[in-house]
Amino acid sequence: MSQTRPLDPATIRVHRSGSGPVLVMLHCLGMTHHLWDGLHGLGDRFTLLSYDLPGHGETPVPDAPYGIEELSAQLAGVLRREGVSRAHVMGISLGGLVTQCFAATEPAMVDRIVLCDTTPRYTDEARDMWAVRAAGARKDGPASLLPGIEKIWFTEPFVAQSPPAVQLVRDTFRACSGEGYALACEALAAAELRPLAPRIKAPALVICGAEERQAFLDAARWLGGNINGARLEFIQNAAHASVLEQPERVEGLVREFLG
Repeated sequence: MSQTRPLDPATIRVHRSGSGPVLVMLHCLGMTHHLWDGLHGLGDRFTLLSYDLPGHGETPVPDAPYGIEELSAQLAGVLRREGVSRAHVMGISLGGLVTQCFAATEPAMVDRIVLCDTTPRYTDEARDMWAVRAAGARKDGPASLLPGIEKIWFTEPFVAQSPPAVQLVRDTFRACSGEGYALACEALAAAELRPLAPRIKAPALVICGAEERQAFLDAARWLGGNINGARLEFIQNAAHASVLEQPERVEGLVREFLG
C-alpha cells in the first residue's frame, strides 16, 4: 500500500437526529449514512450522528491512500468540530474497524461501543480478495460486484424477497465511486488492529450474523474474548449485513446495552 495521508474532517457533513446522549453510527464499505435509516427509532433516546466515509456518498474521494488509523483520527476531528466530547460509537464491518481503533486510541472520547459484523484483521485469503475487489471496482464500478456482495451480506431467503434493504444496497453500490470503493478496500486489506484490543477499556457489545462466513464468526469470537468484558451476541437469520436484515433485533440489543 502506498504512503497514507491524513483525512480532512472538514470534508465531512454530519447528519443528526433524535435527542439524548450521542450515538455515532459508522457504515460499511460501499454504503452511506442511510445504512442506519432502519435504526432511526433509537432517536427517541439518543442523538444519532452519522456521516459518509471518504469516497462514499456526499464525502469526496481522497487524493491519496489512507488507513483505518486515518479514518479514526478523522472521526476524532469531526466530533471535536461538532462539540462532542464523549459518545457511544457503533460501526459495522469497515465502520467496526474504525470503532475499534477509535476506542483504543481516544478512550476519553468513548463511552460504550457496538461492533457489528467486523474483524480486527482480515485473513490472508481475504486480504488477497480485497486487491481483486479494488481492481474490479476501478475497472467496472462497485455495482459489478453486487452478485457476490449480496451472497455475503444477506441470507438467500431474504434476497429472494427483494425487500427495501436489498434495493438500498443495489442503489447505493450503483452510485458509489469506483476509486472511493477501491481506496477503502485497500485500507481494509492493510488493517491489523489485534494489538489494540487490550487497550479498549469501553464496555463493548459484539454483534454478528449467525449466517456469517466462518472468518467473521471467528473474528466475532476473537473480539468477544480479547476485549475485556465484551458481550457477544449472534443474530439469527442474518448474514454480514445484520443491521439491514434484522434491524429490530439489532435495535433491541443496542437499546438494552447502552441503557
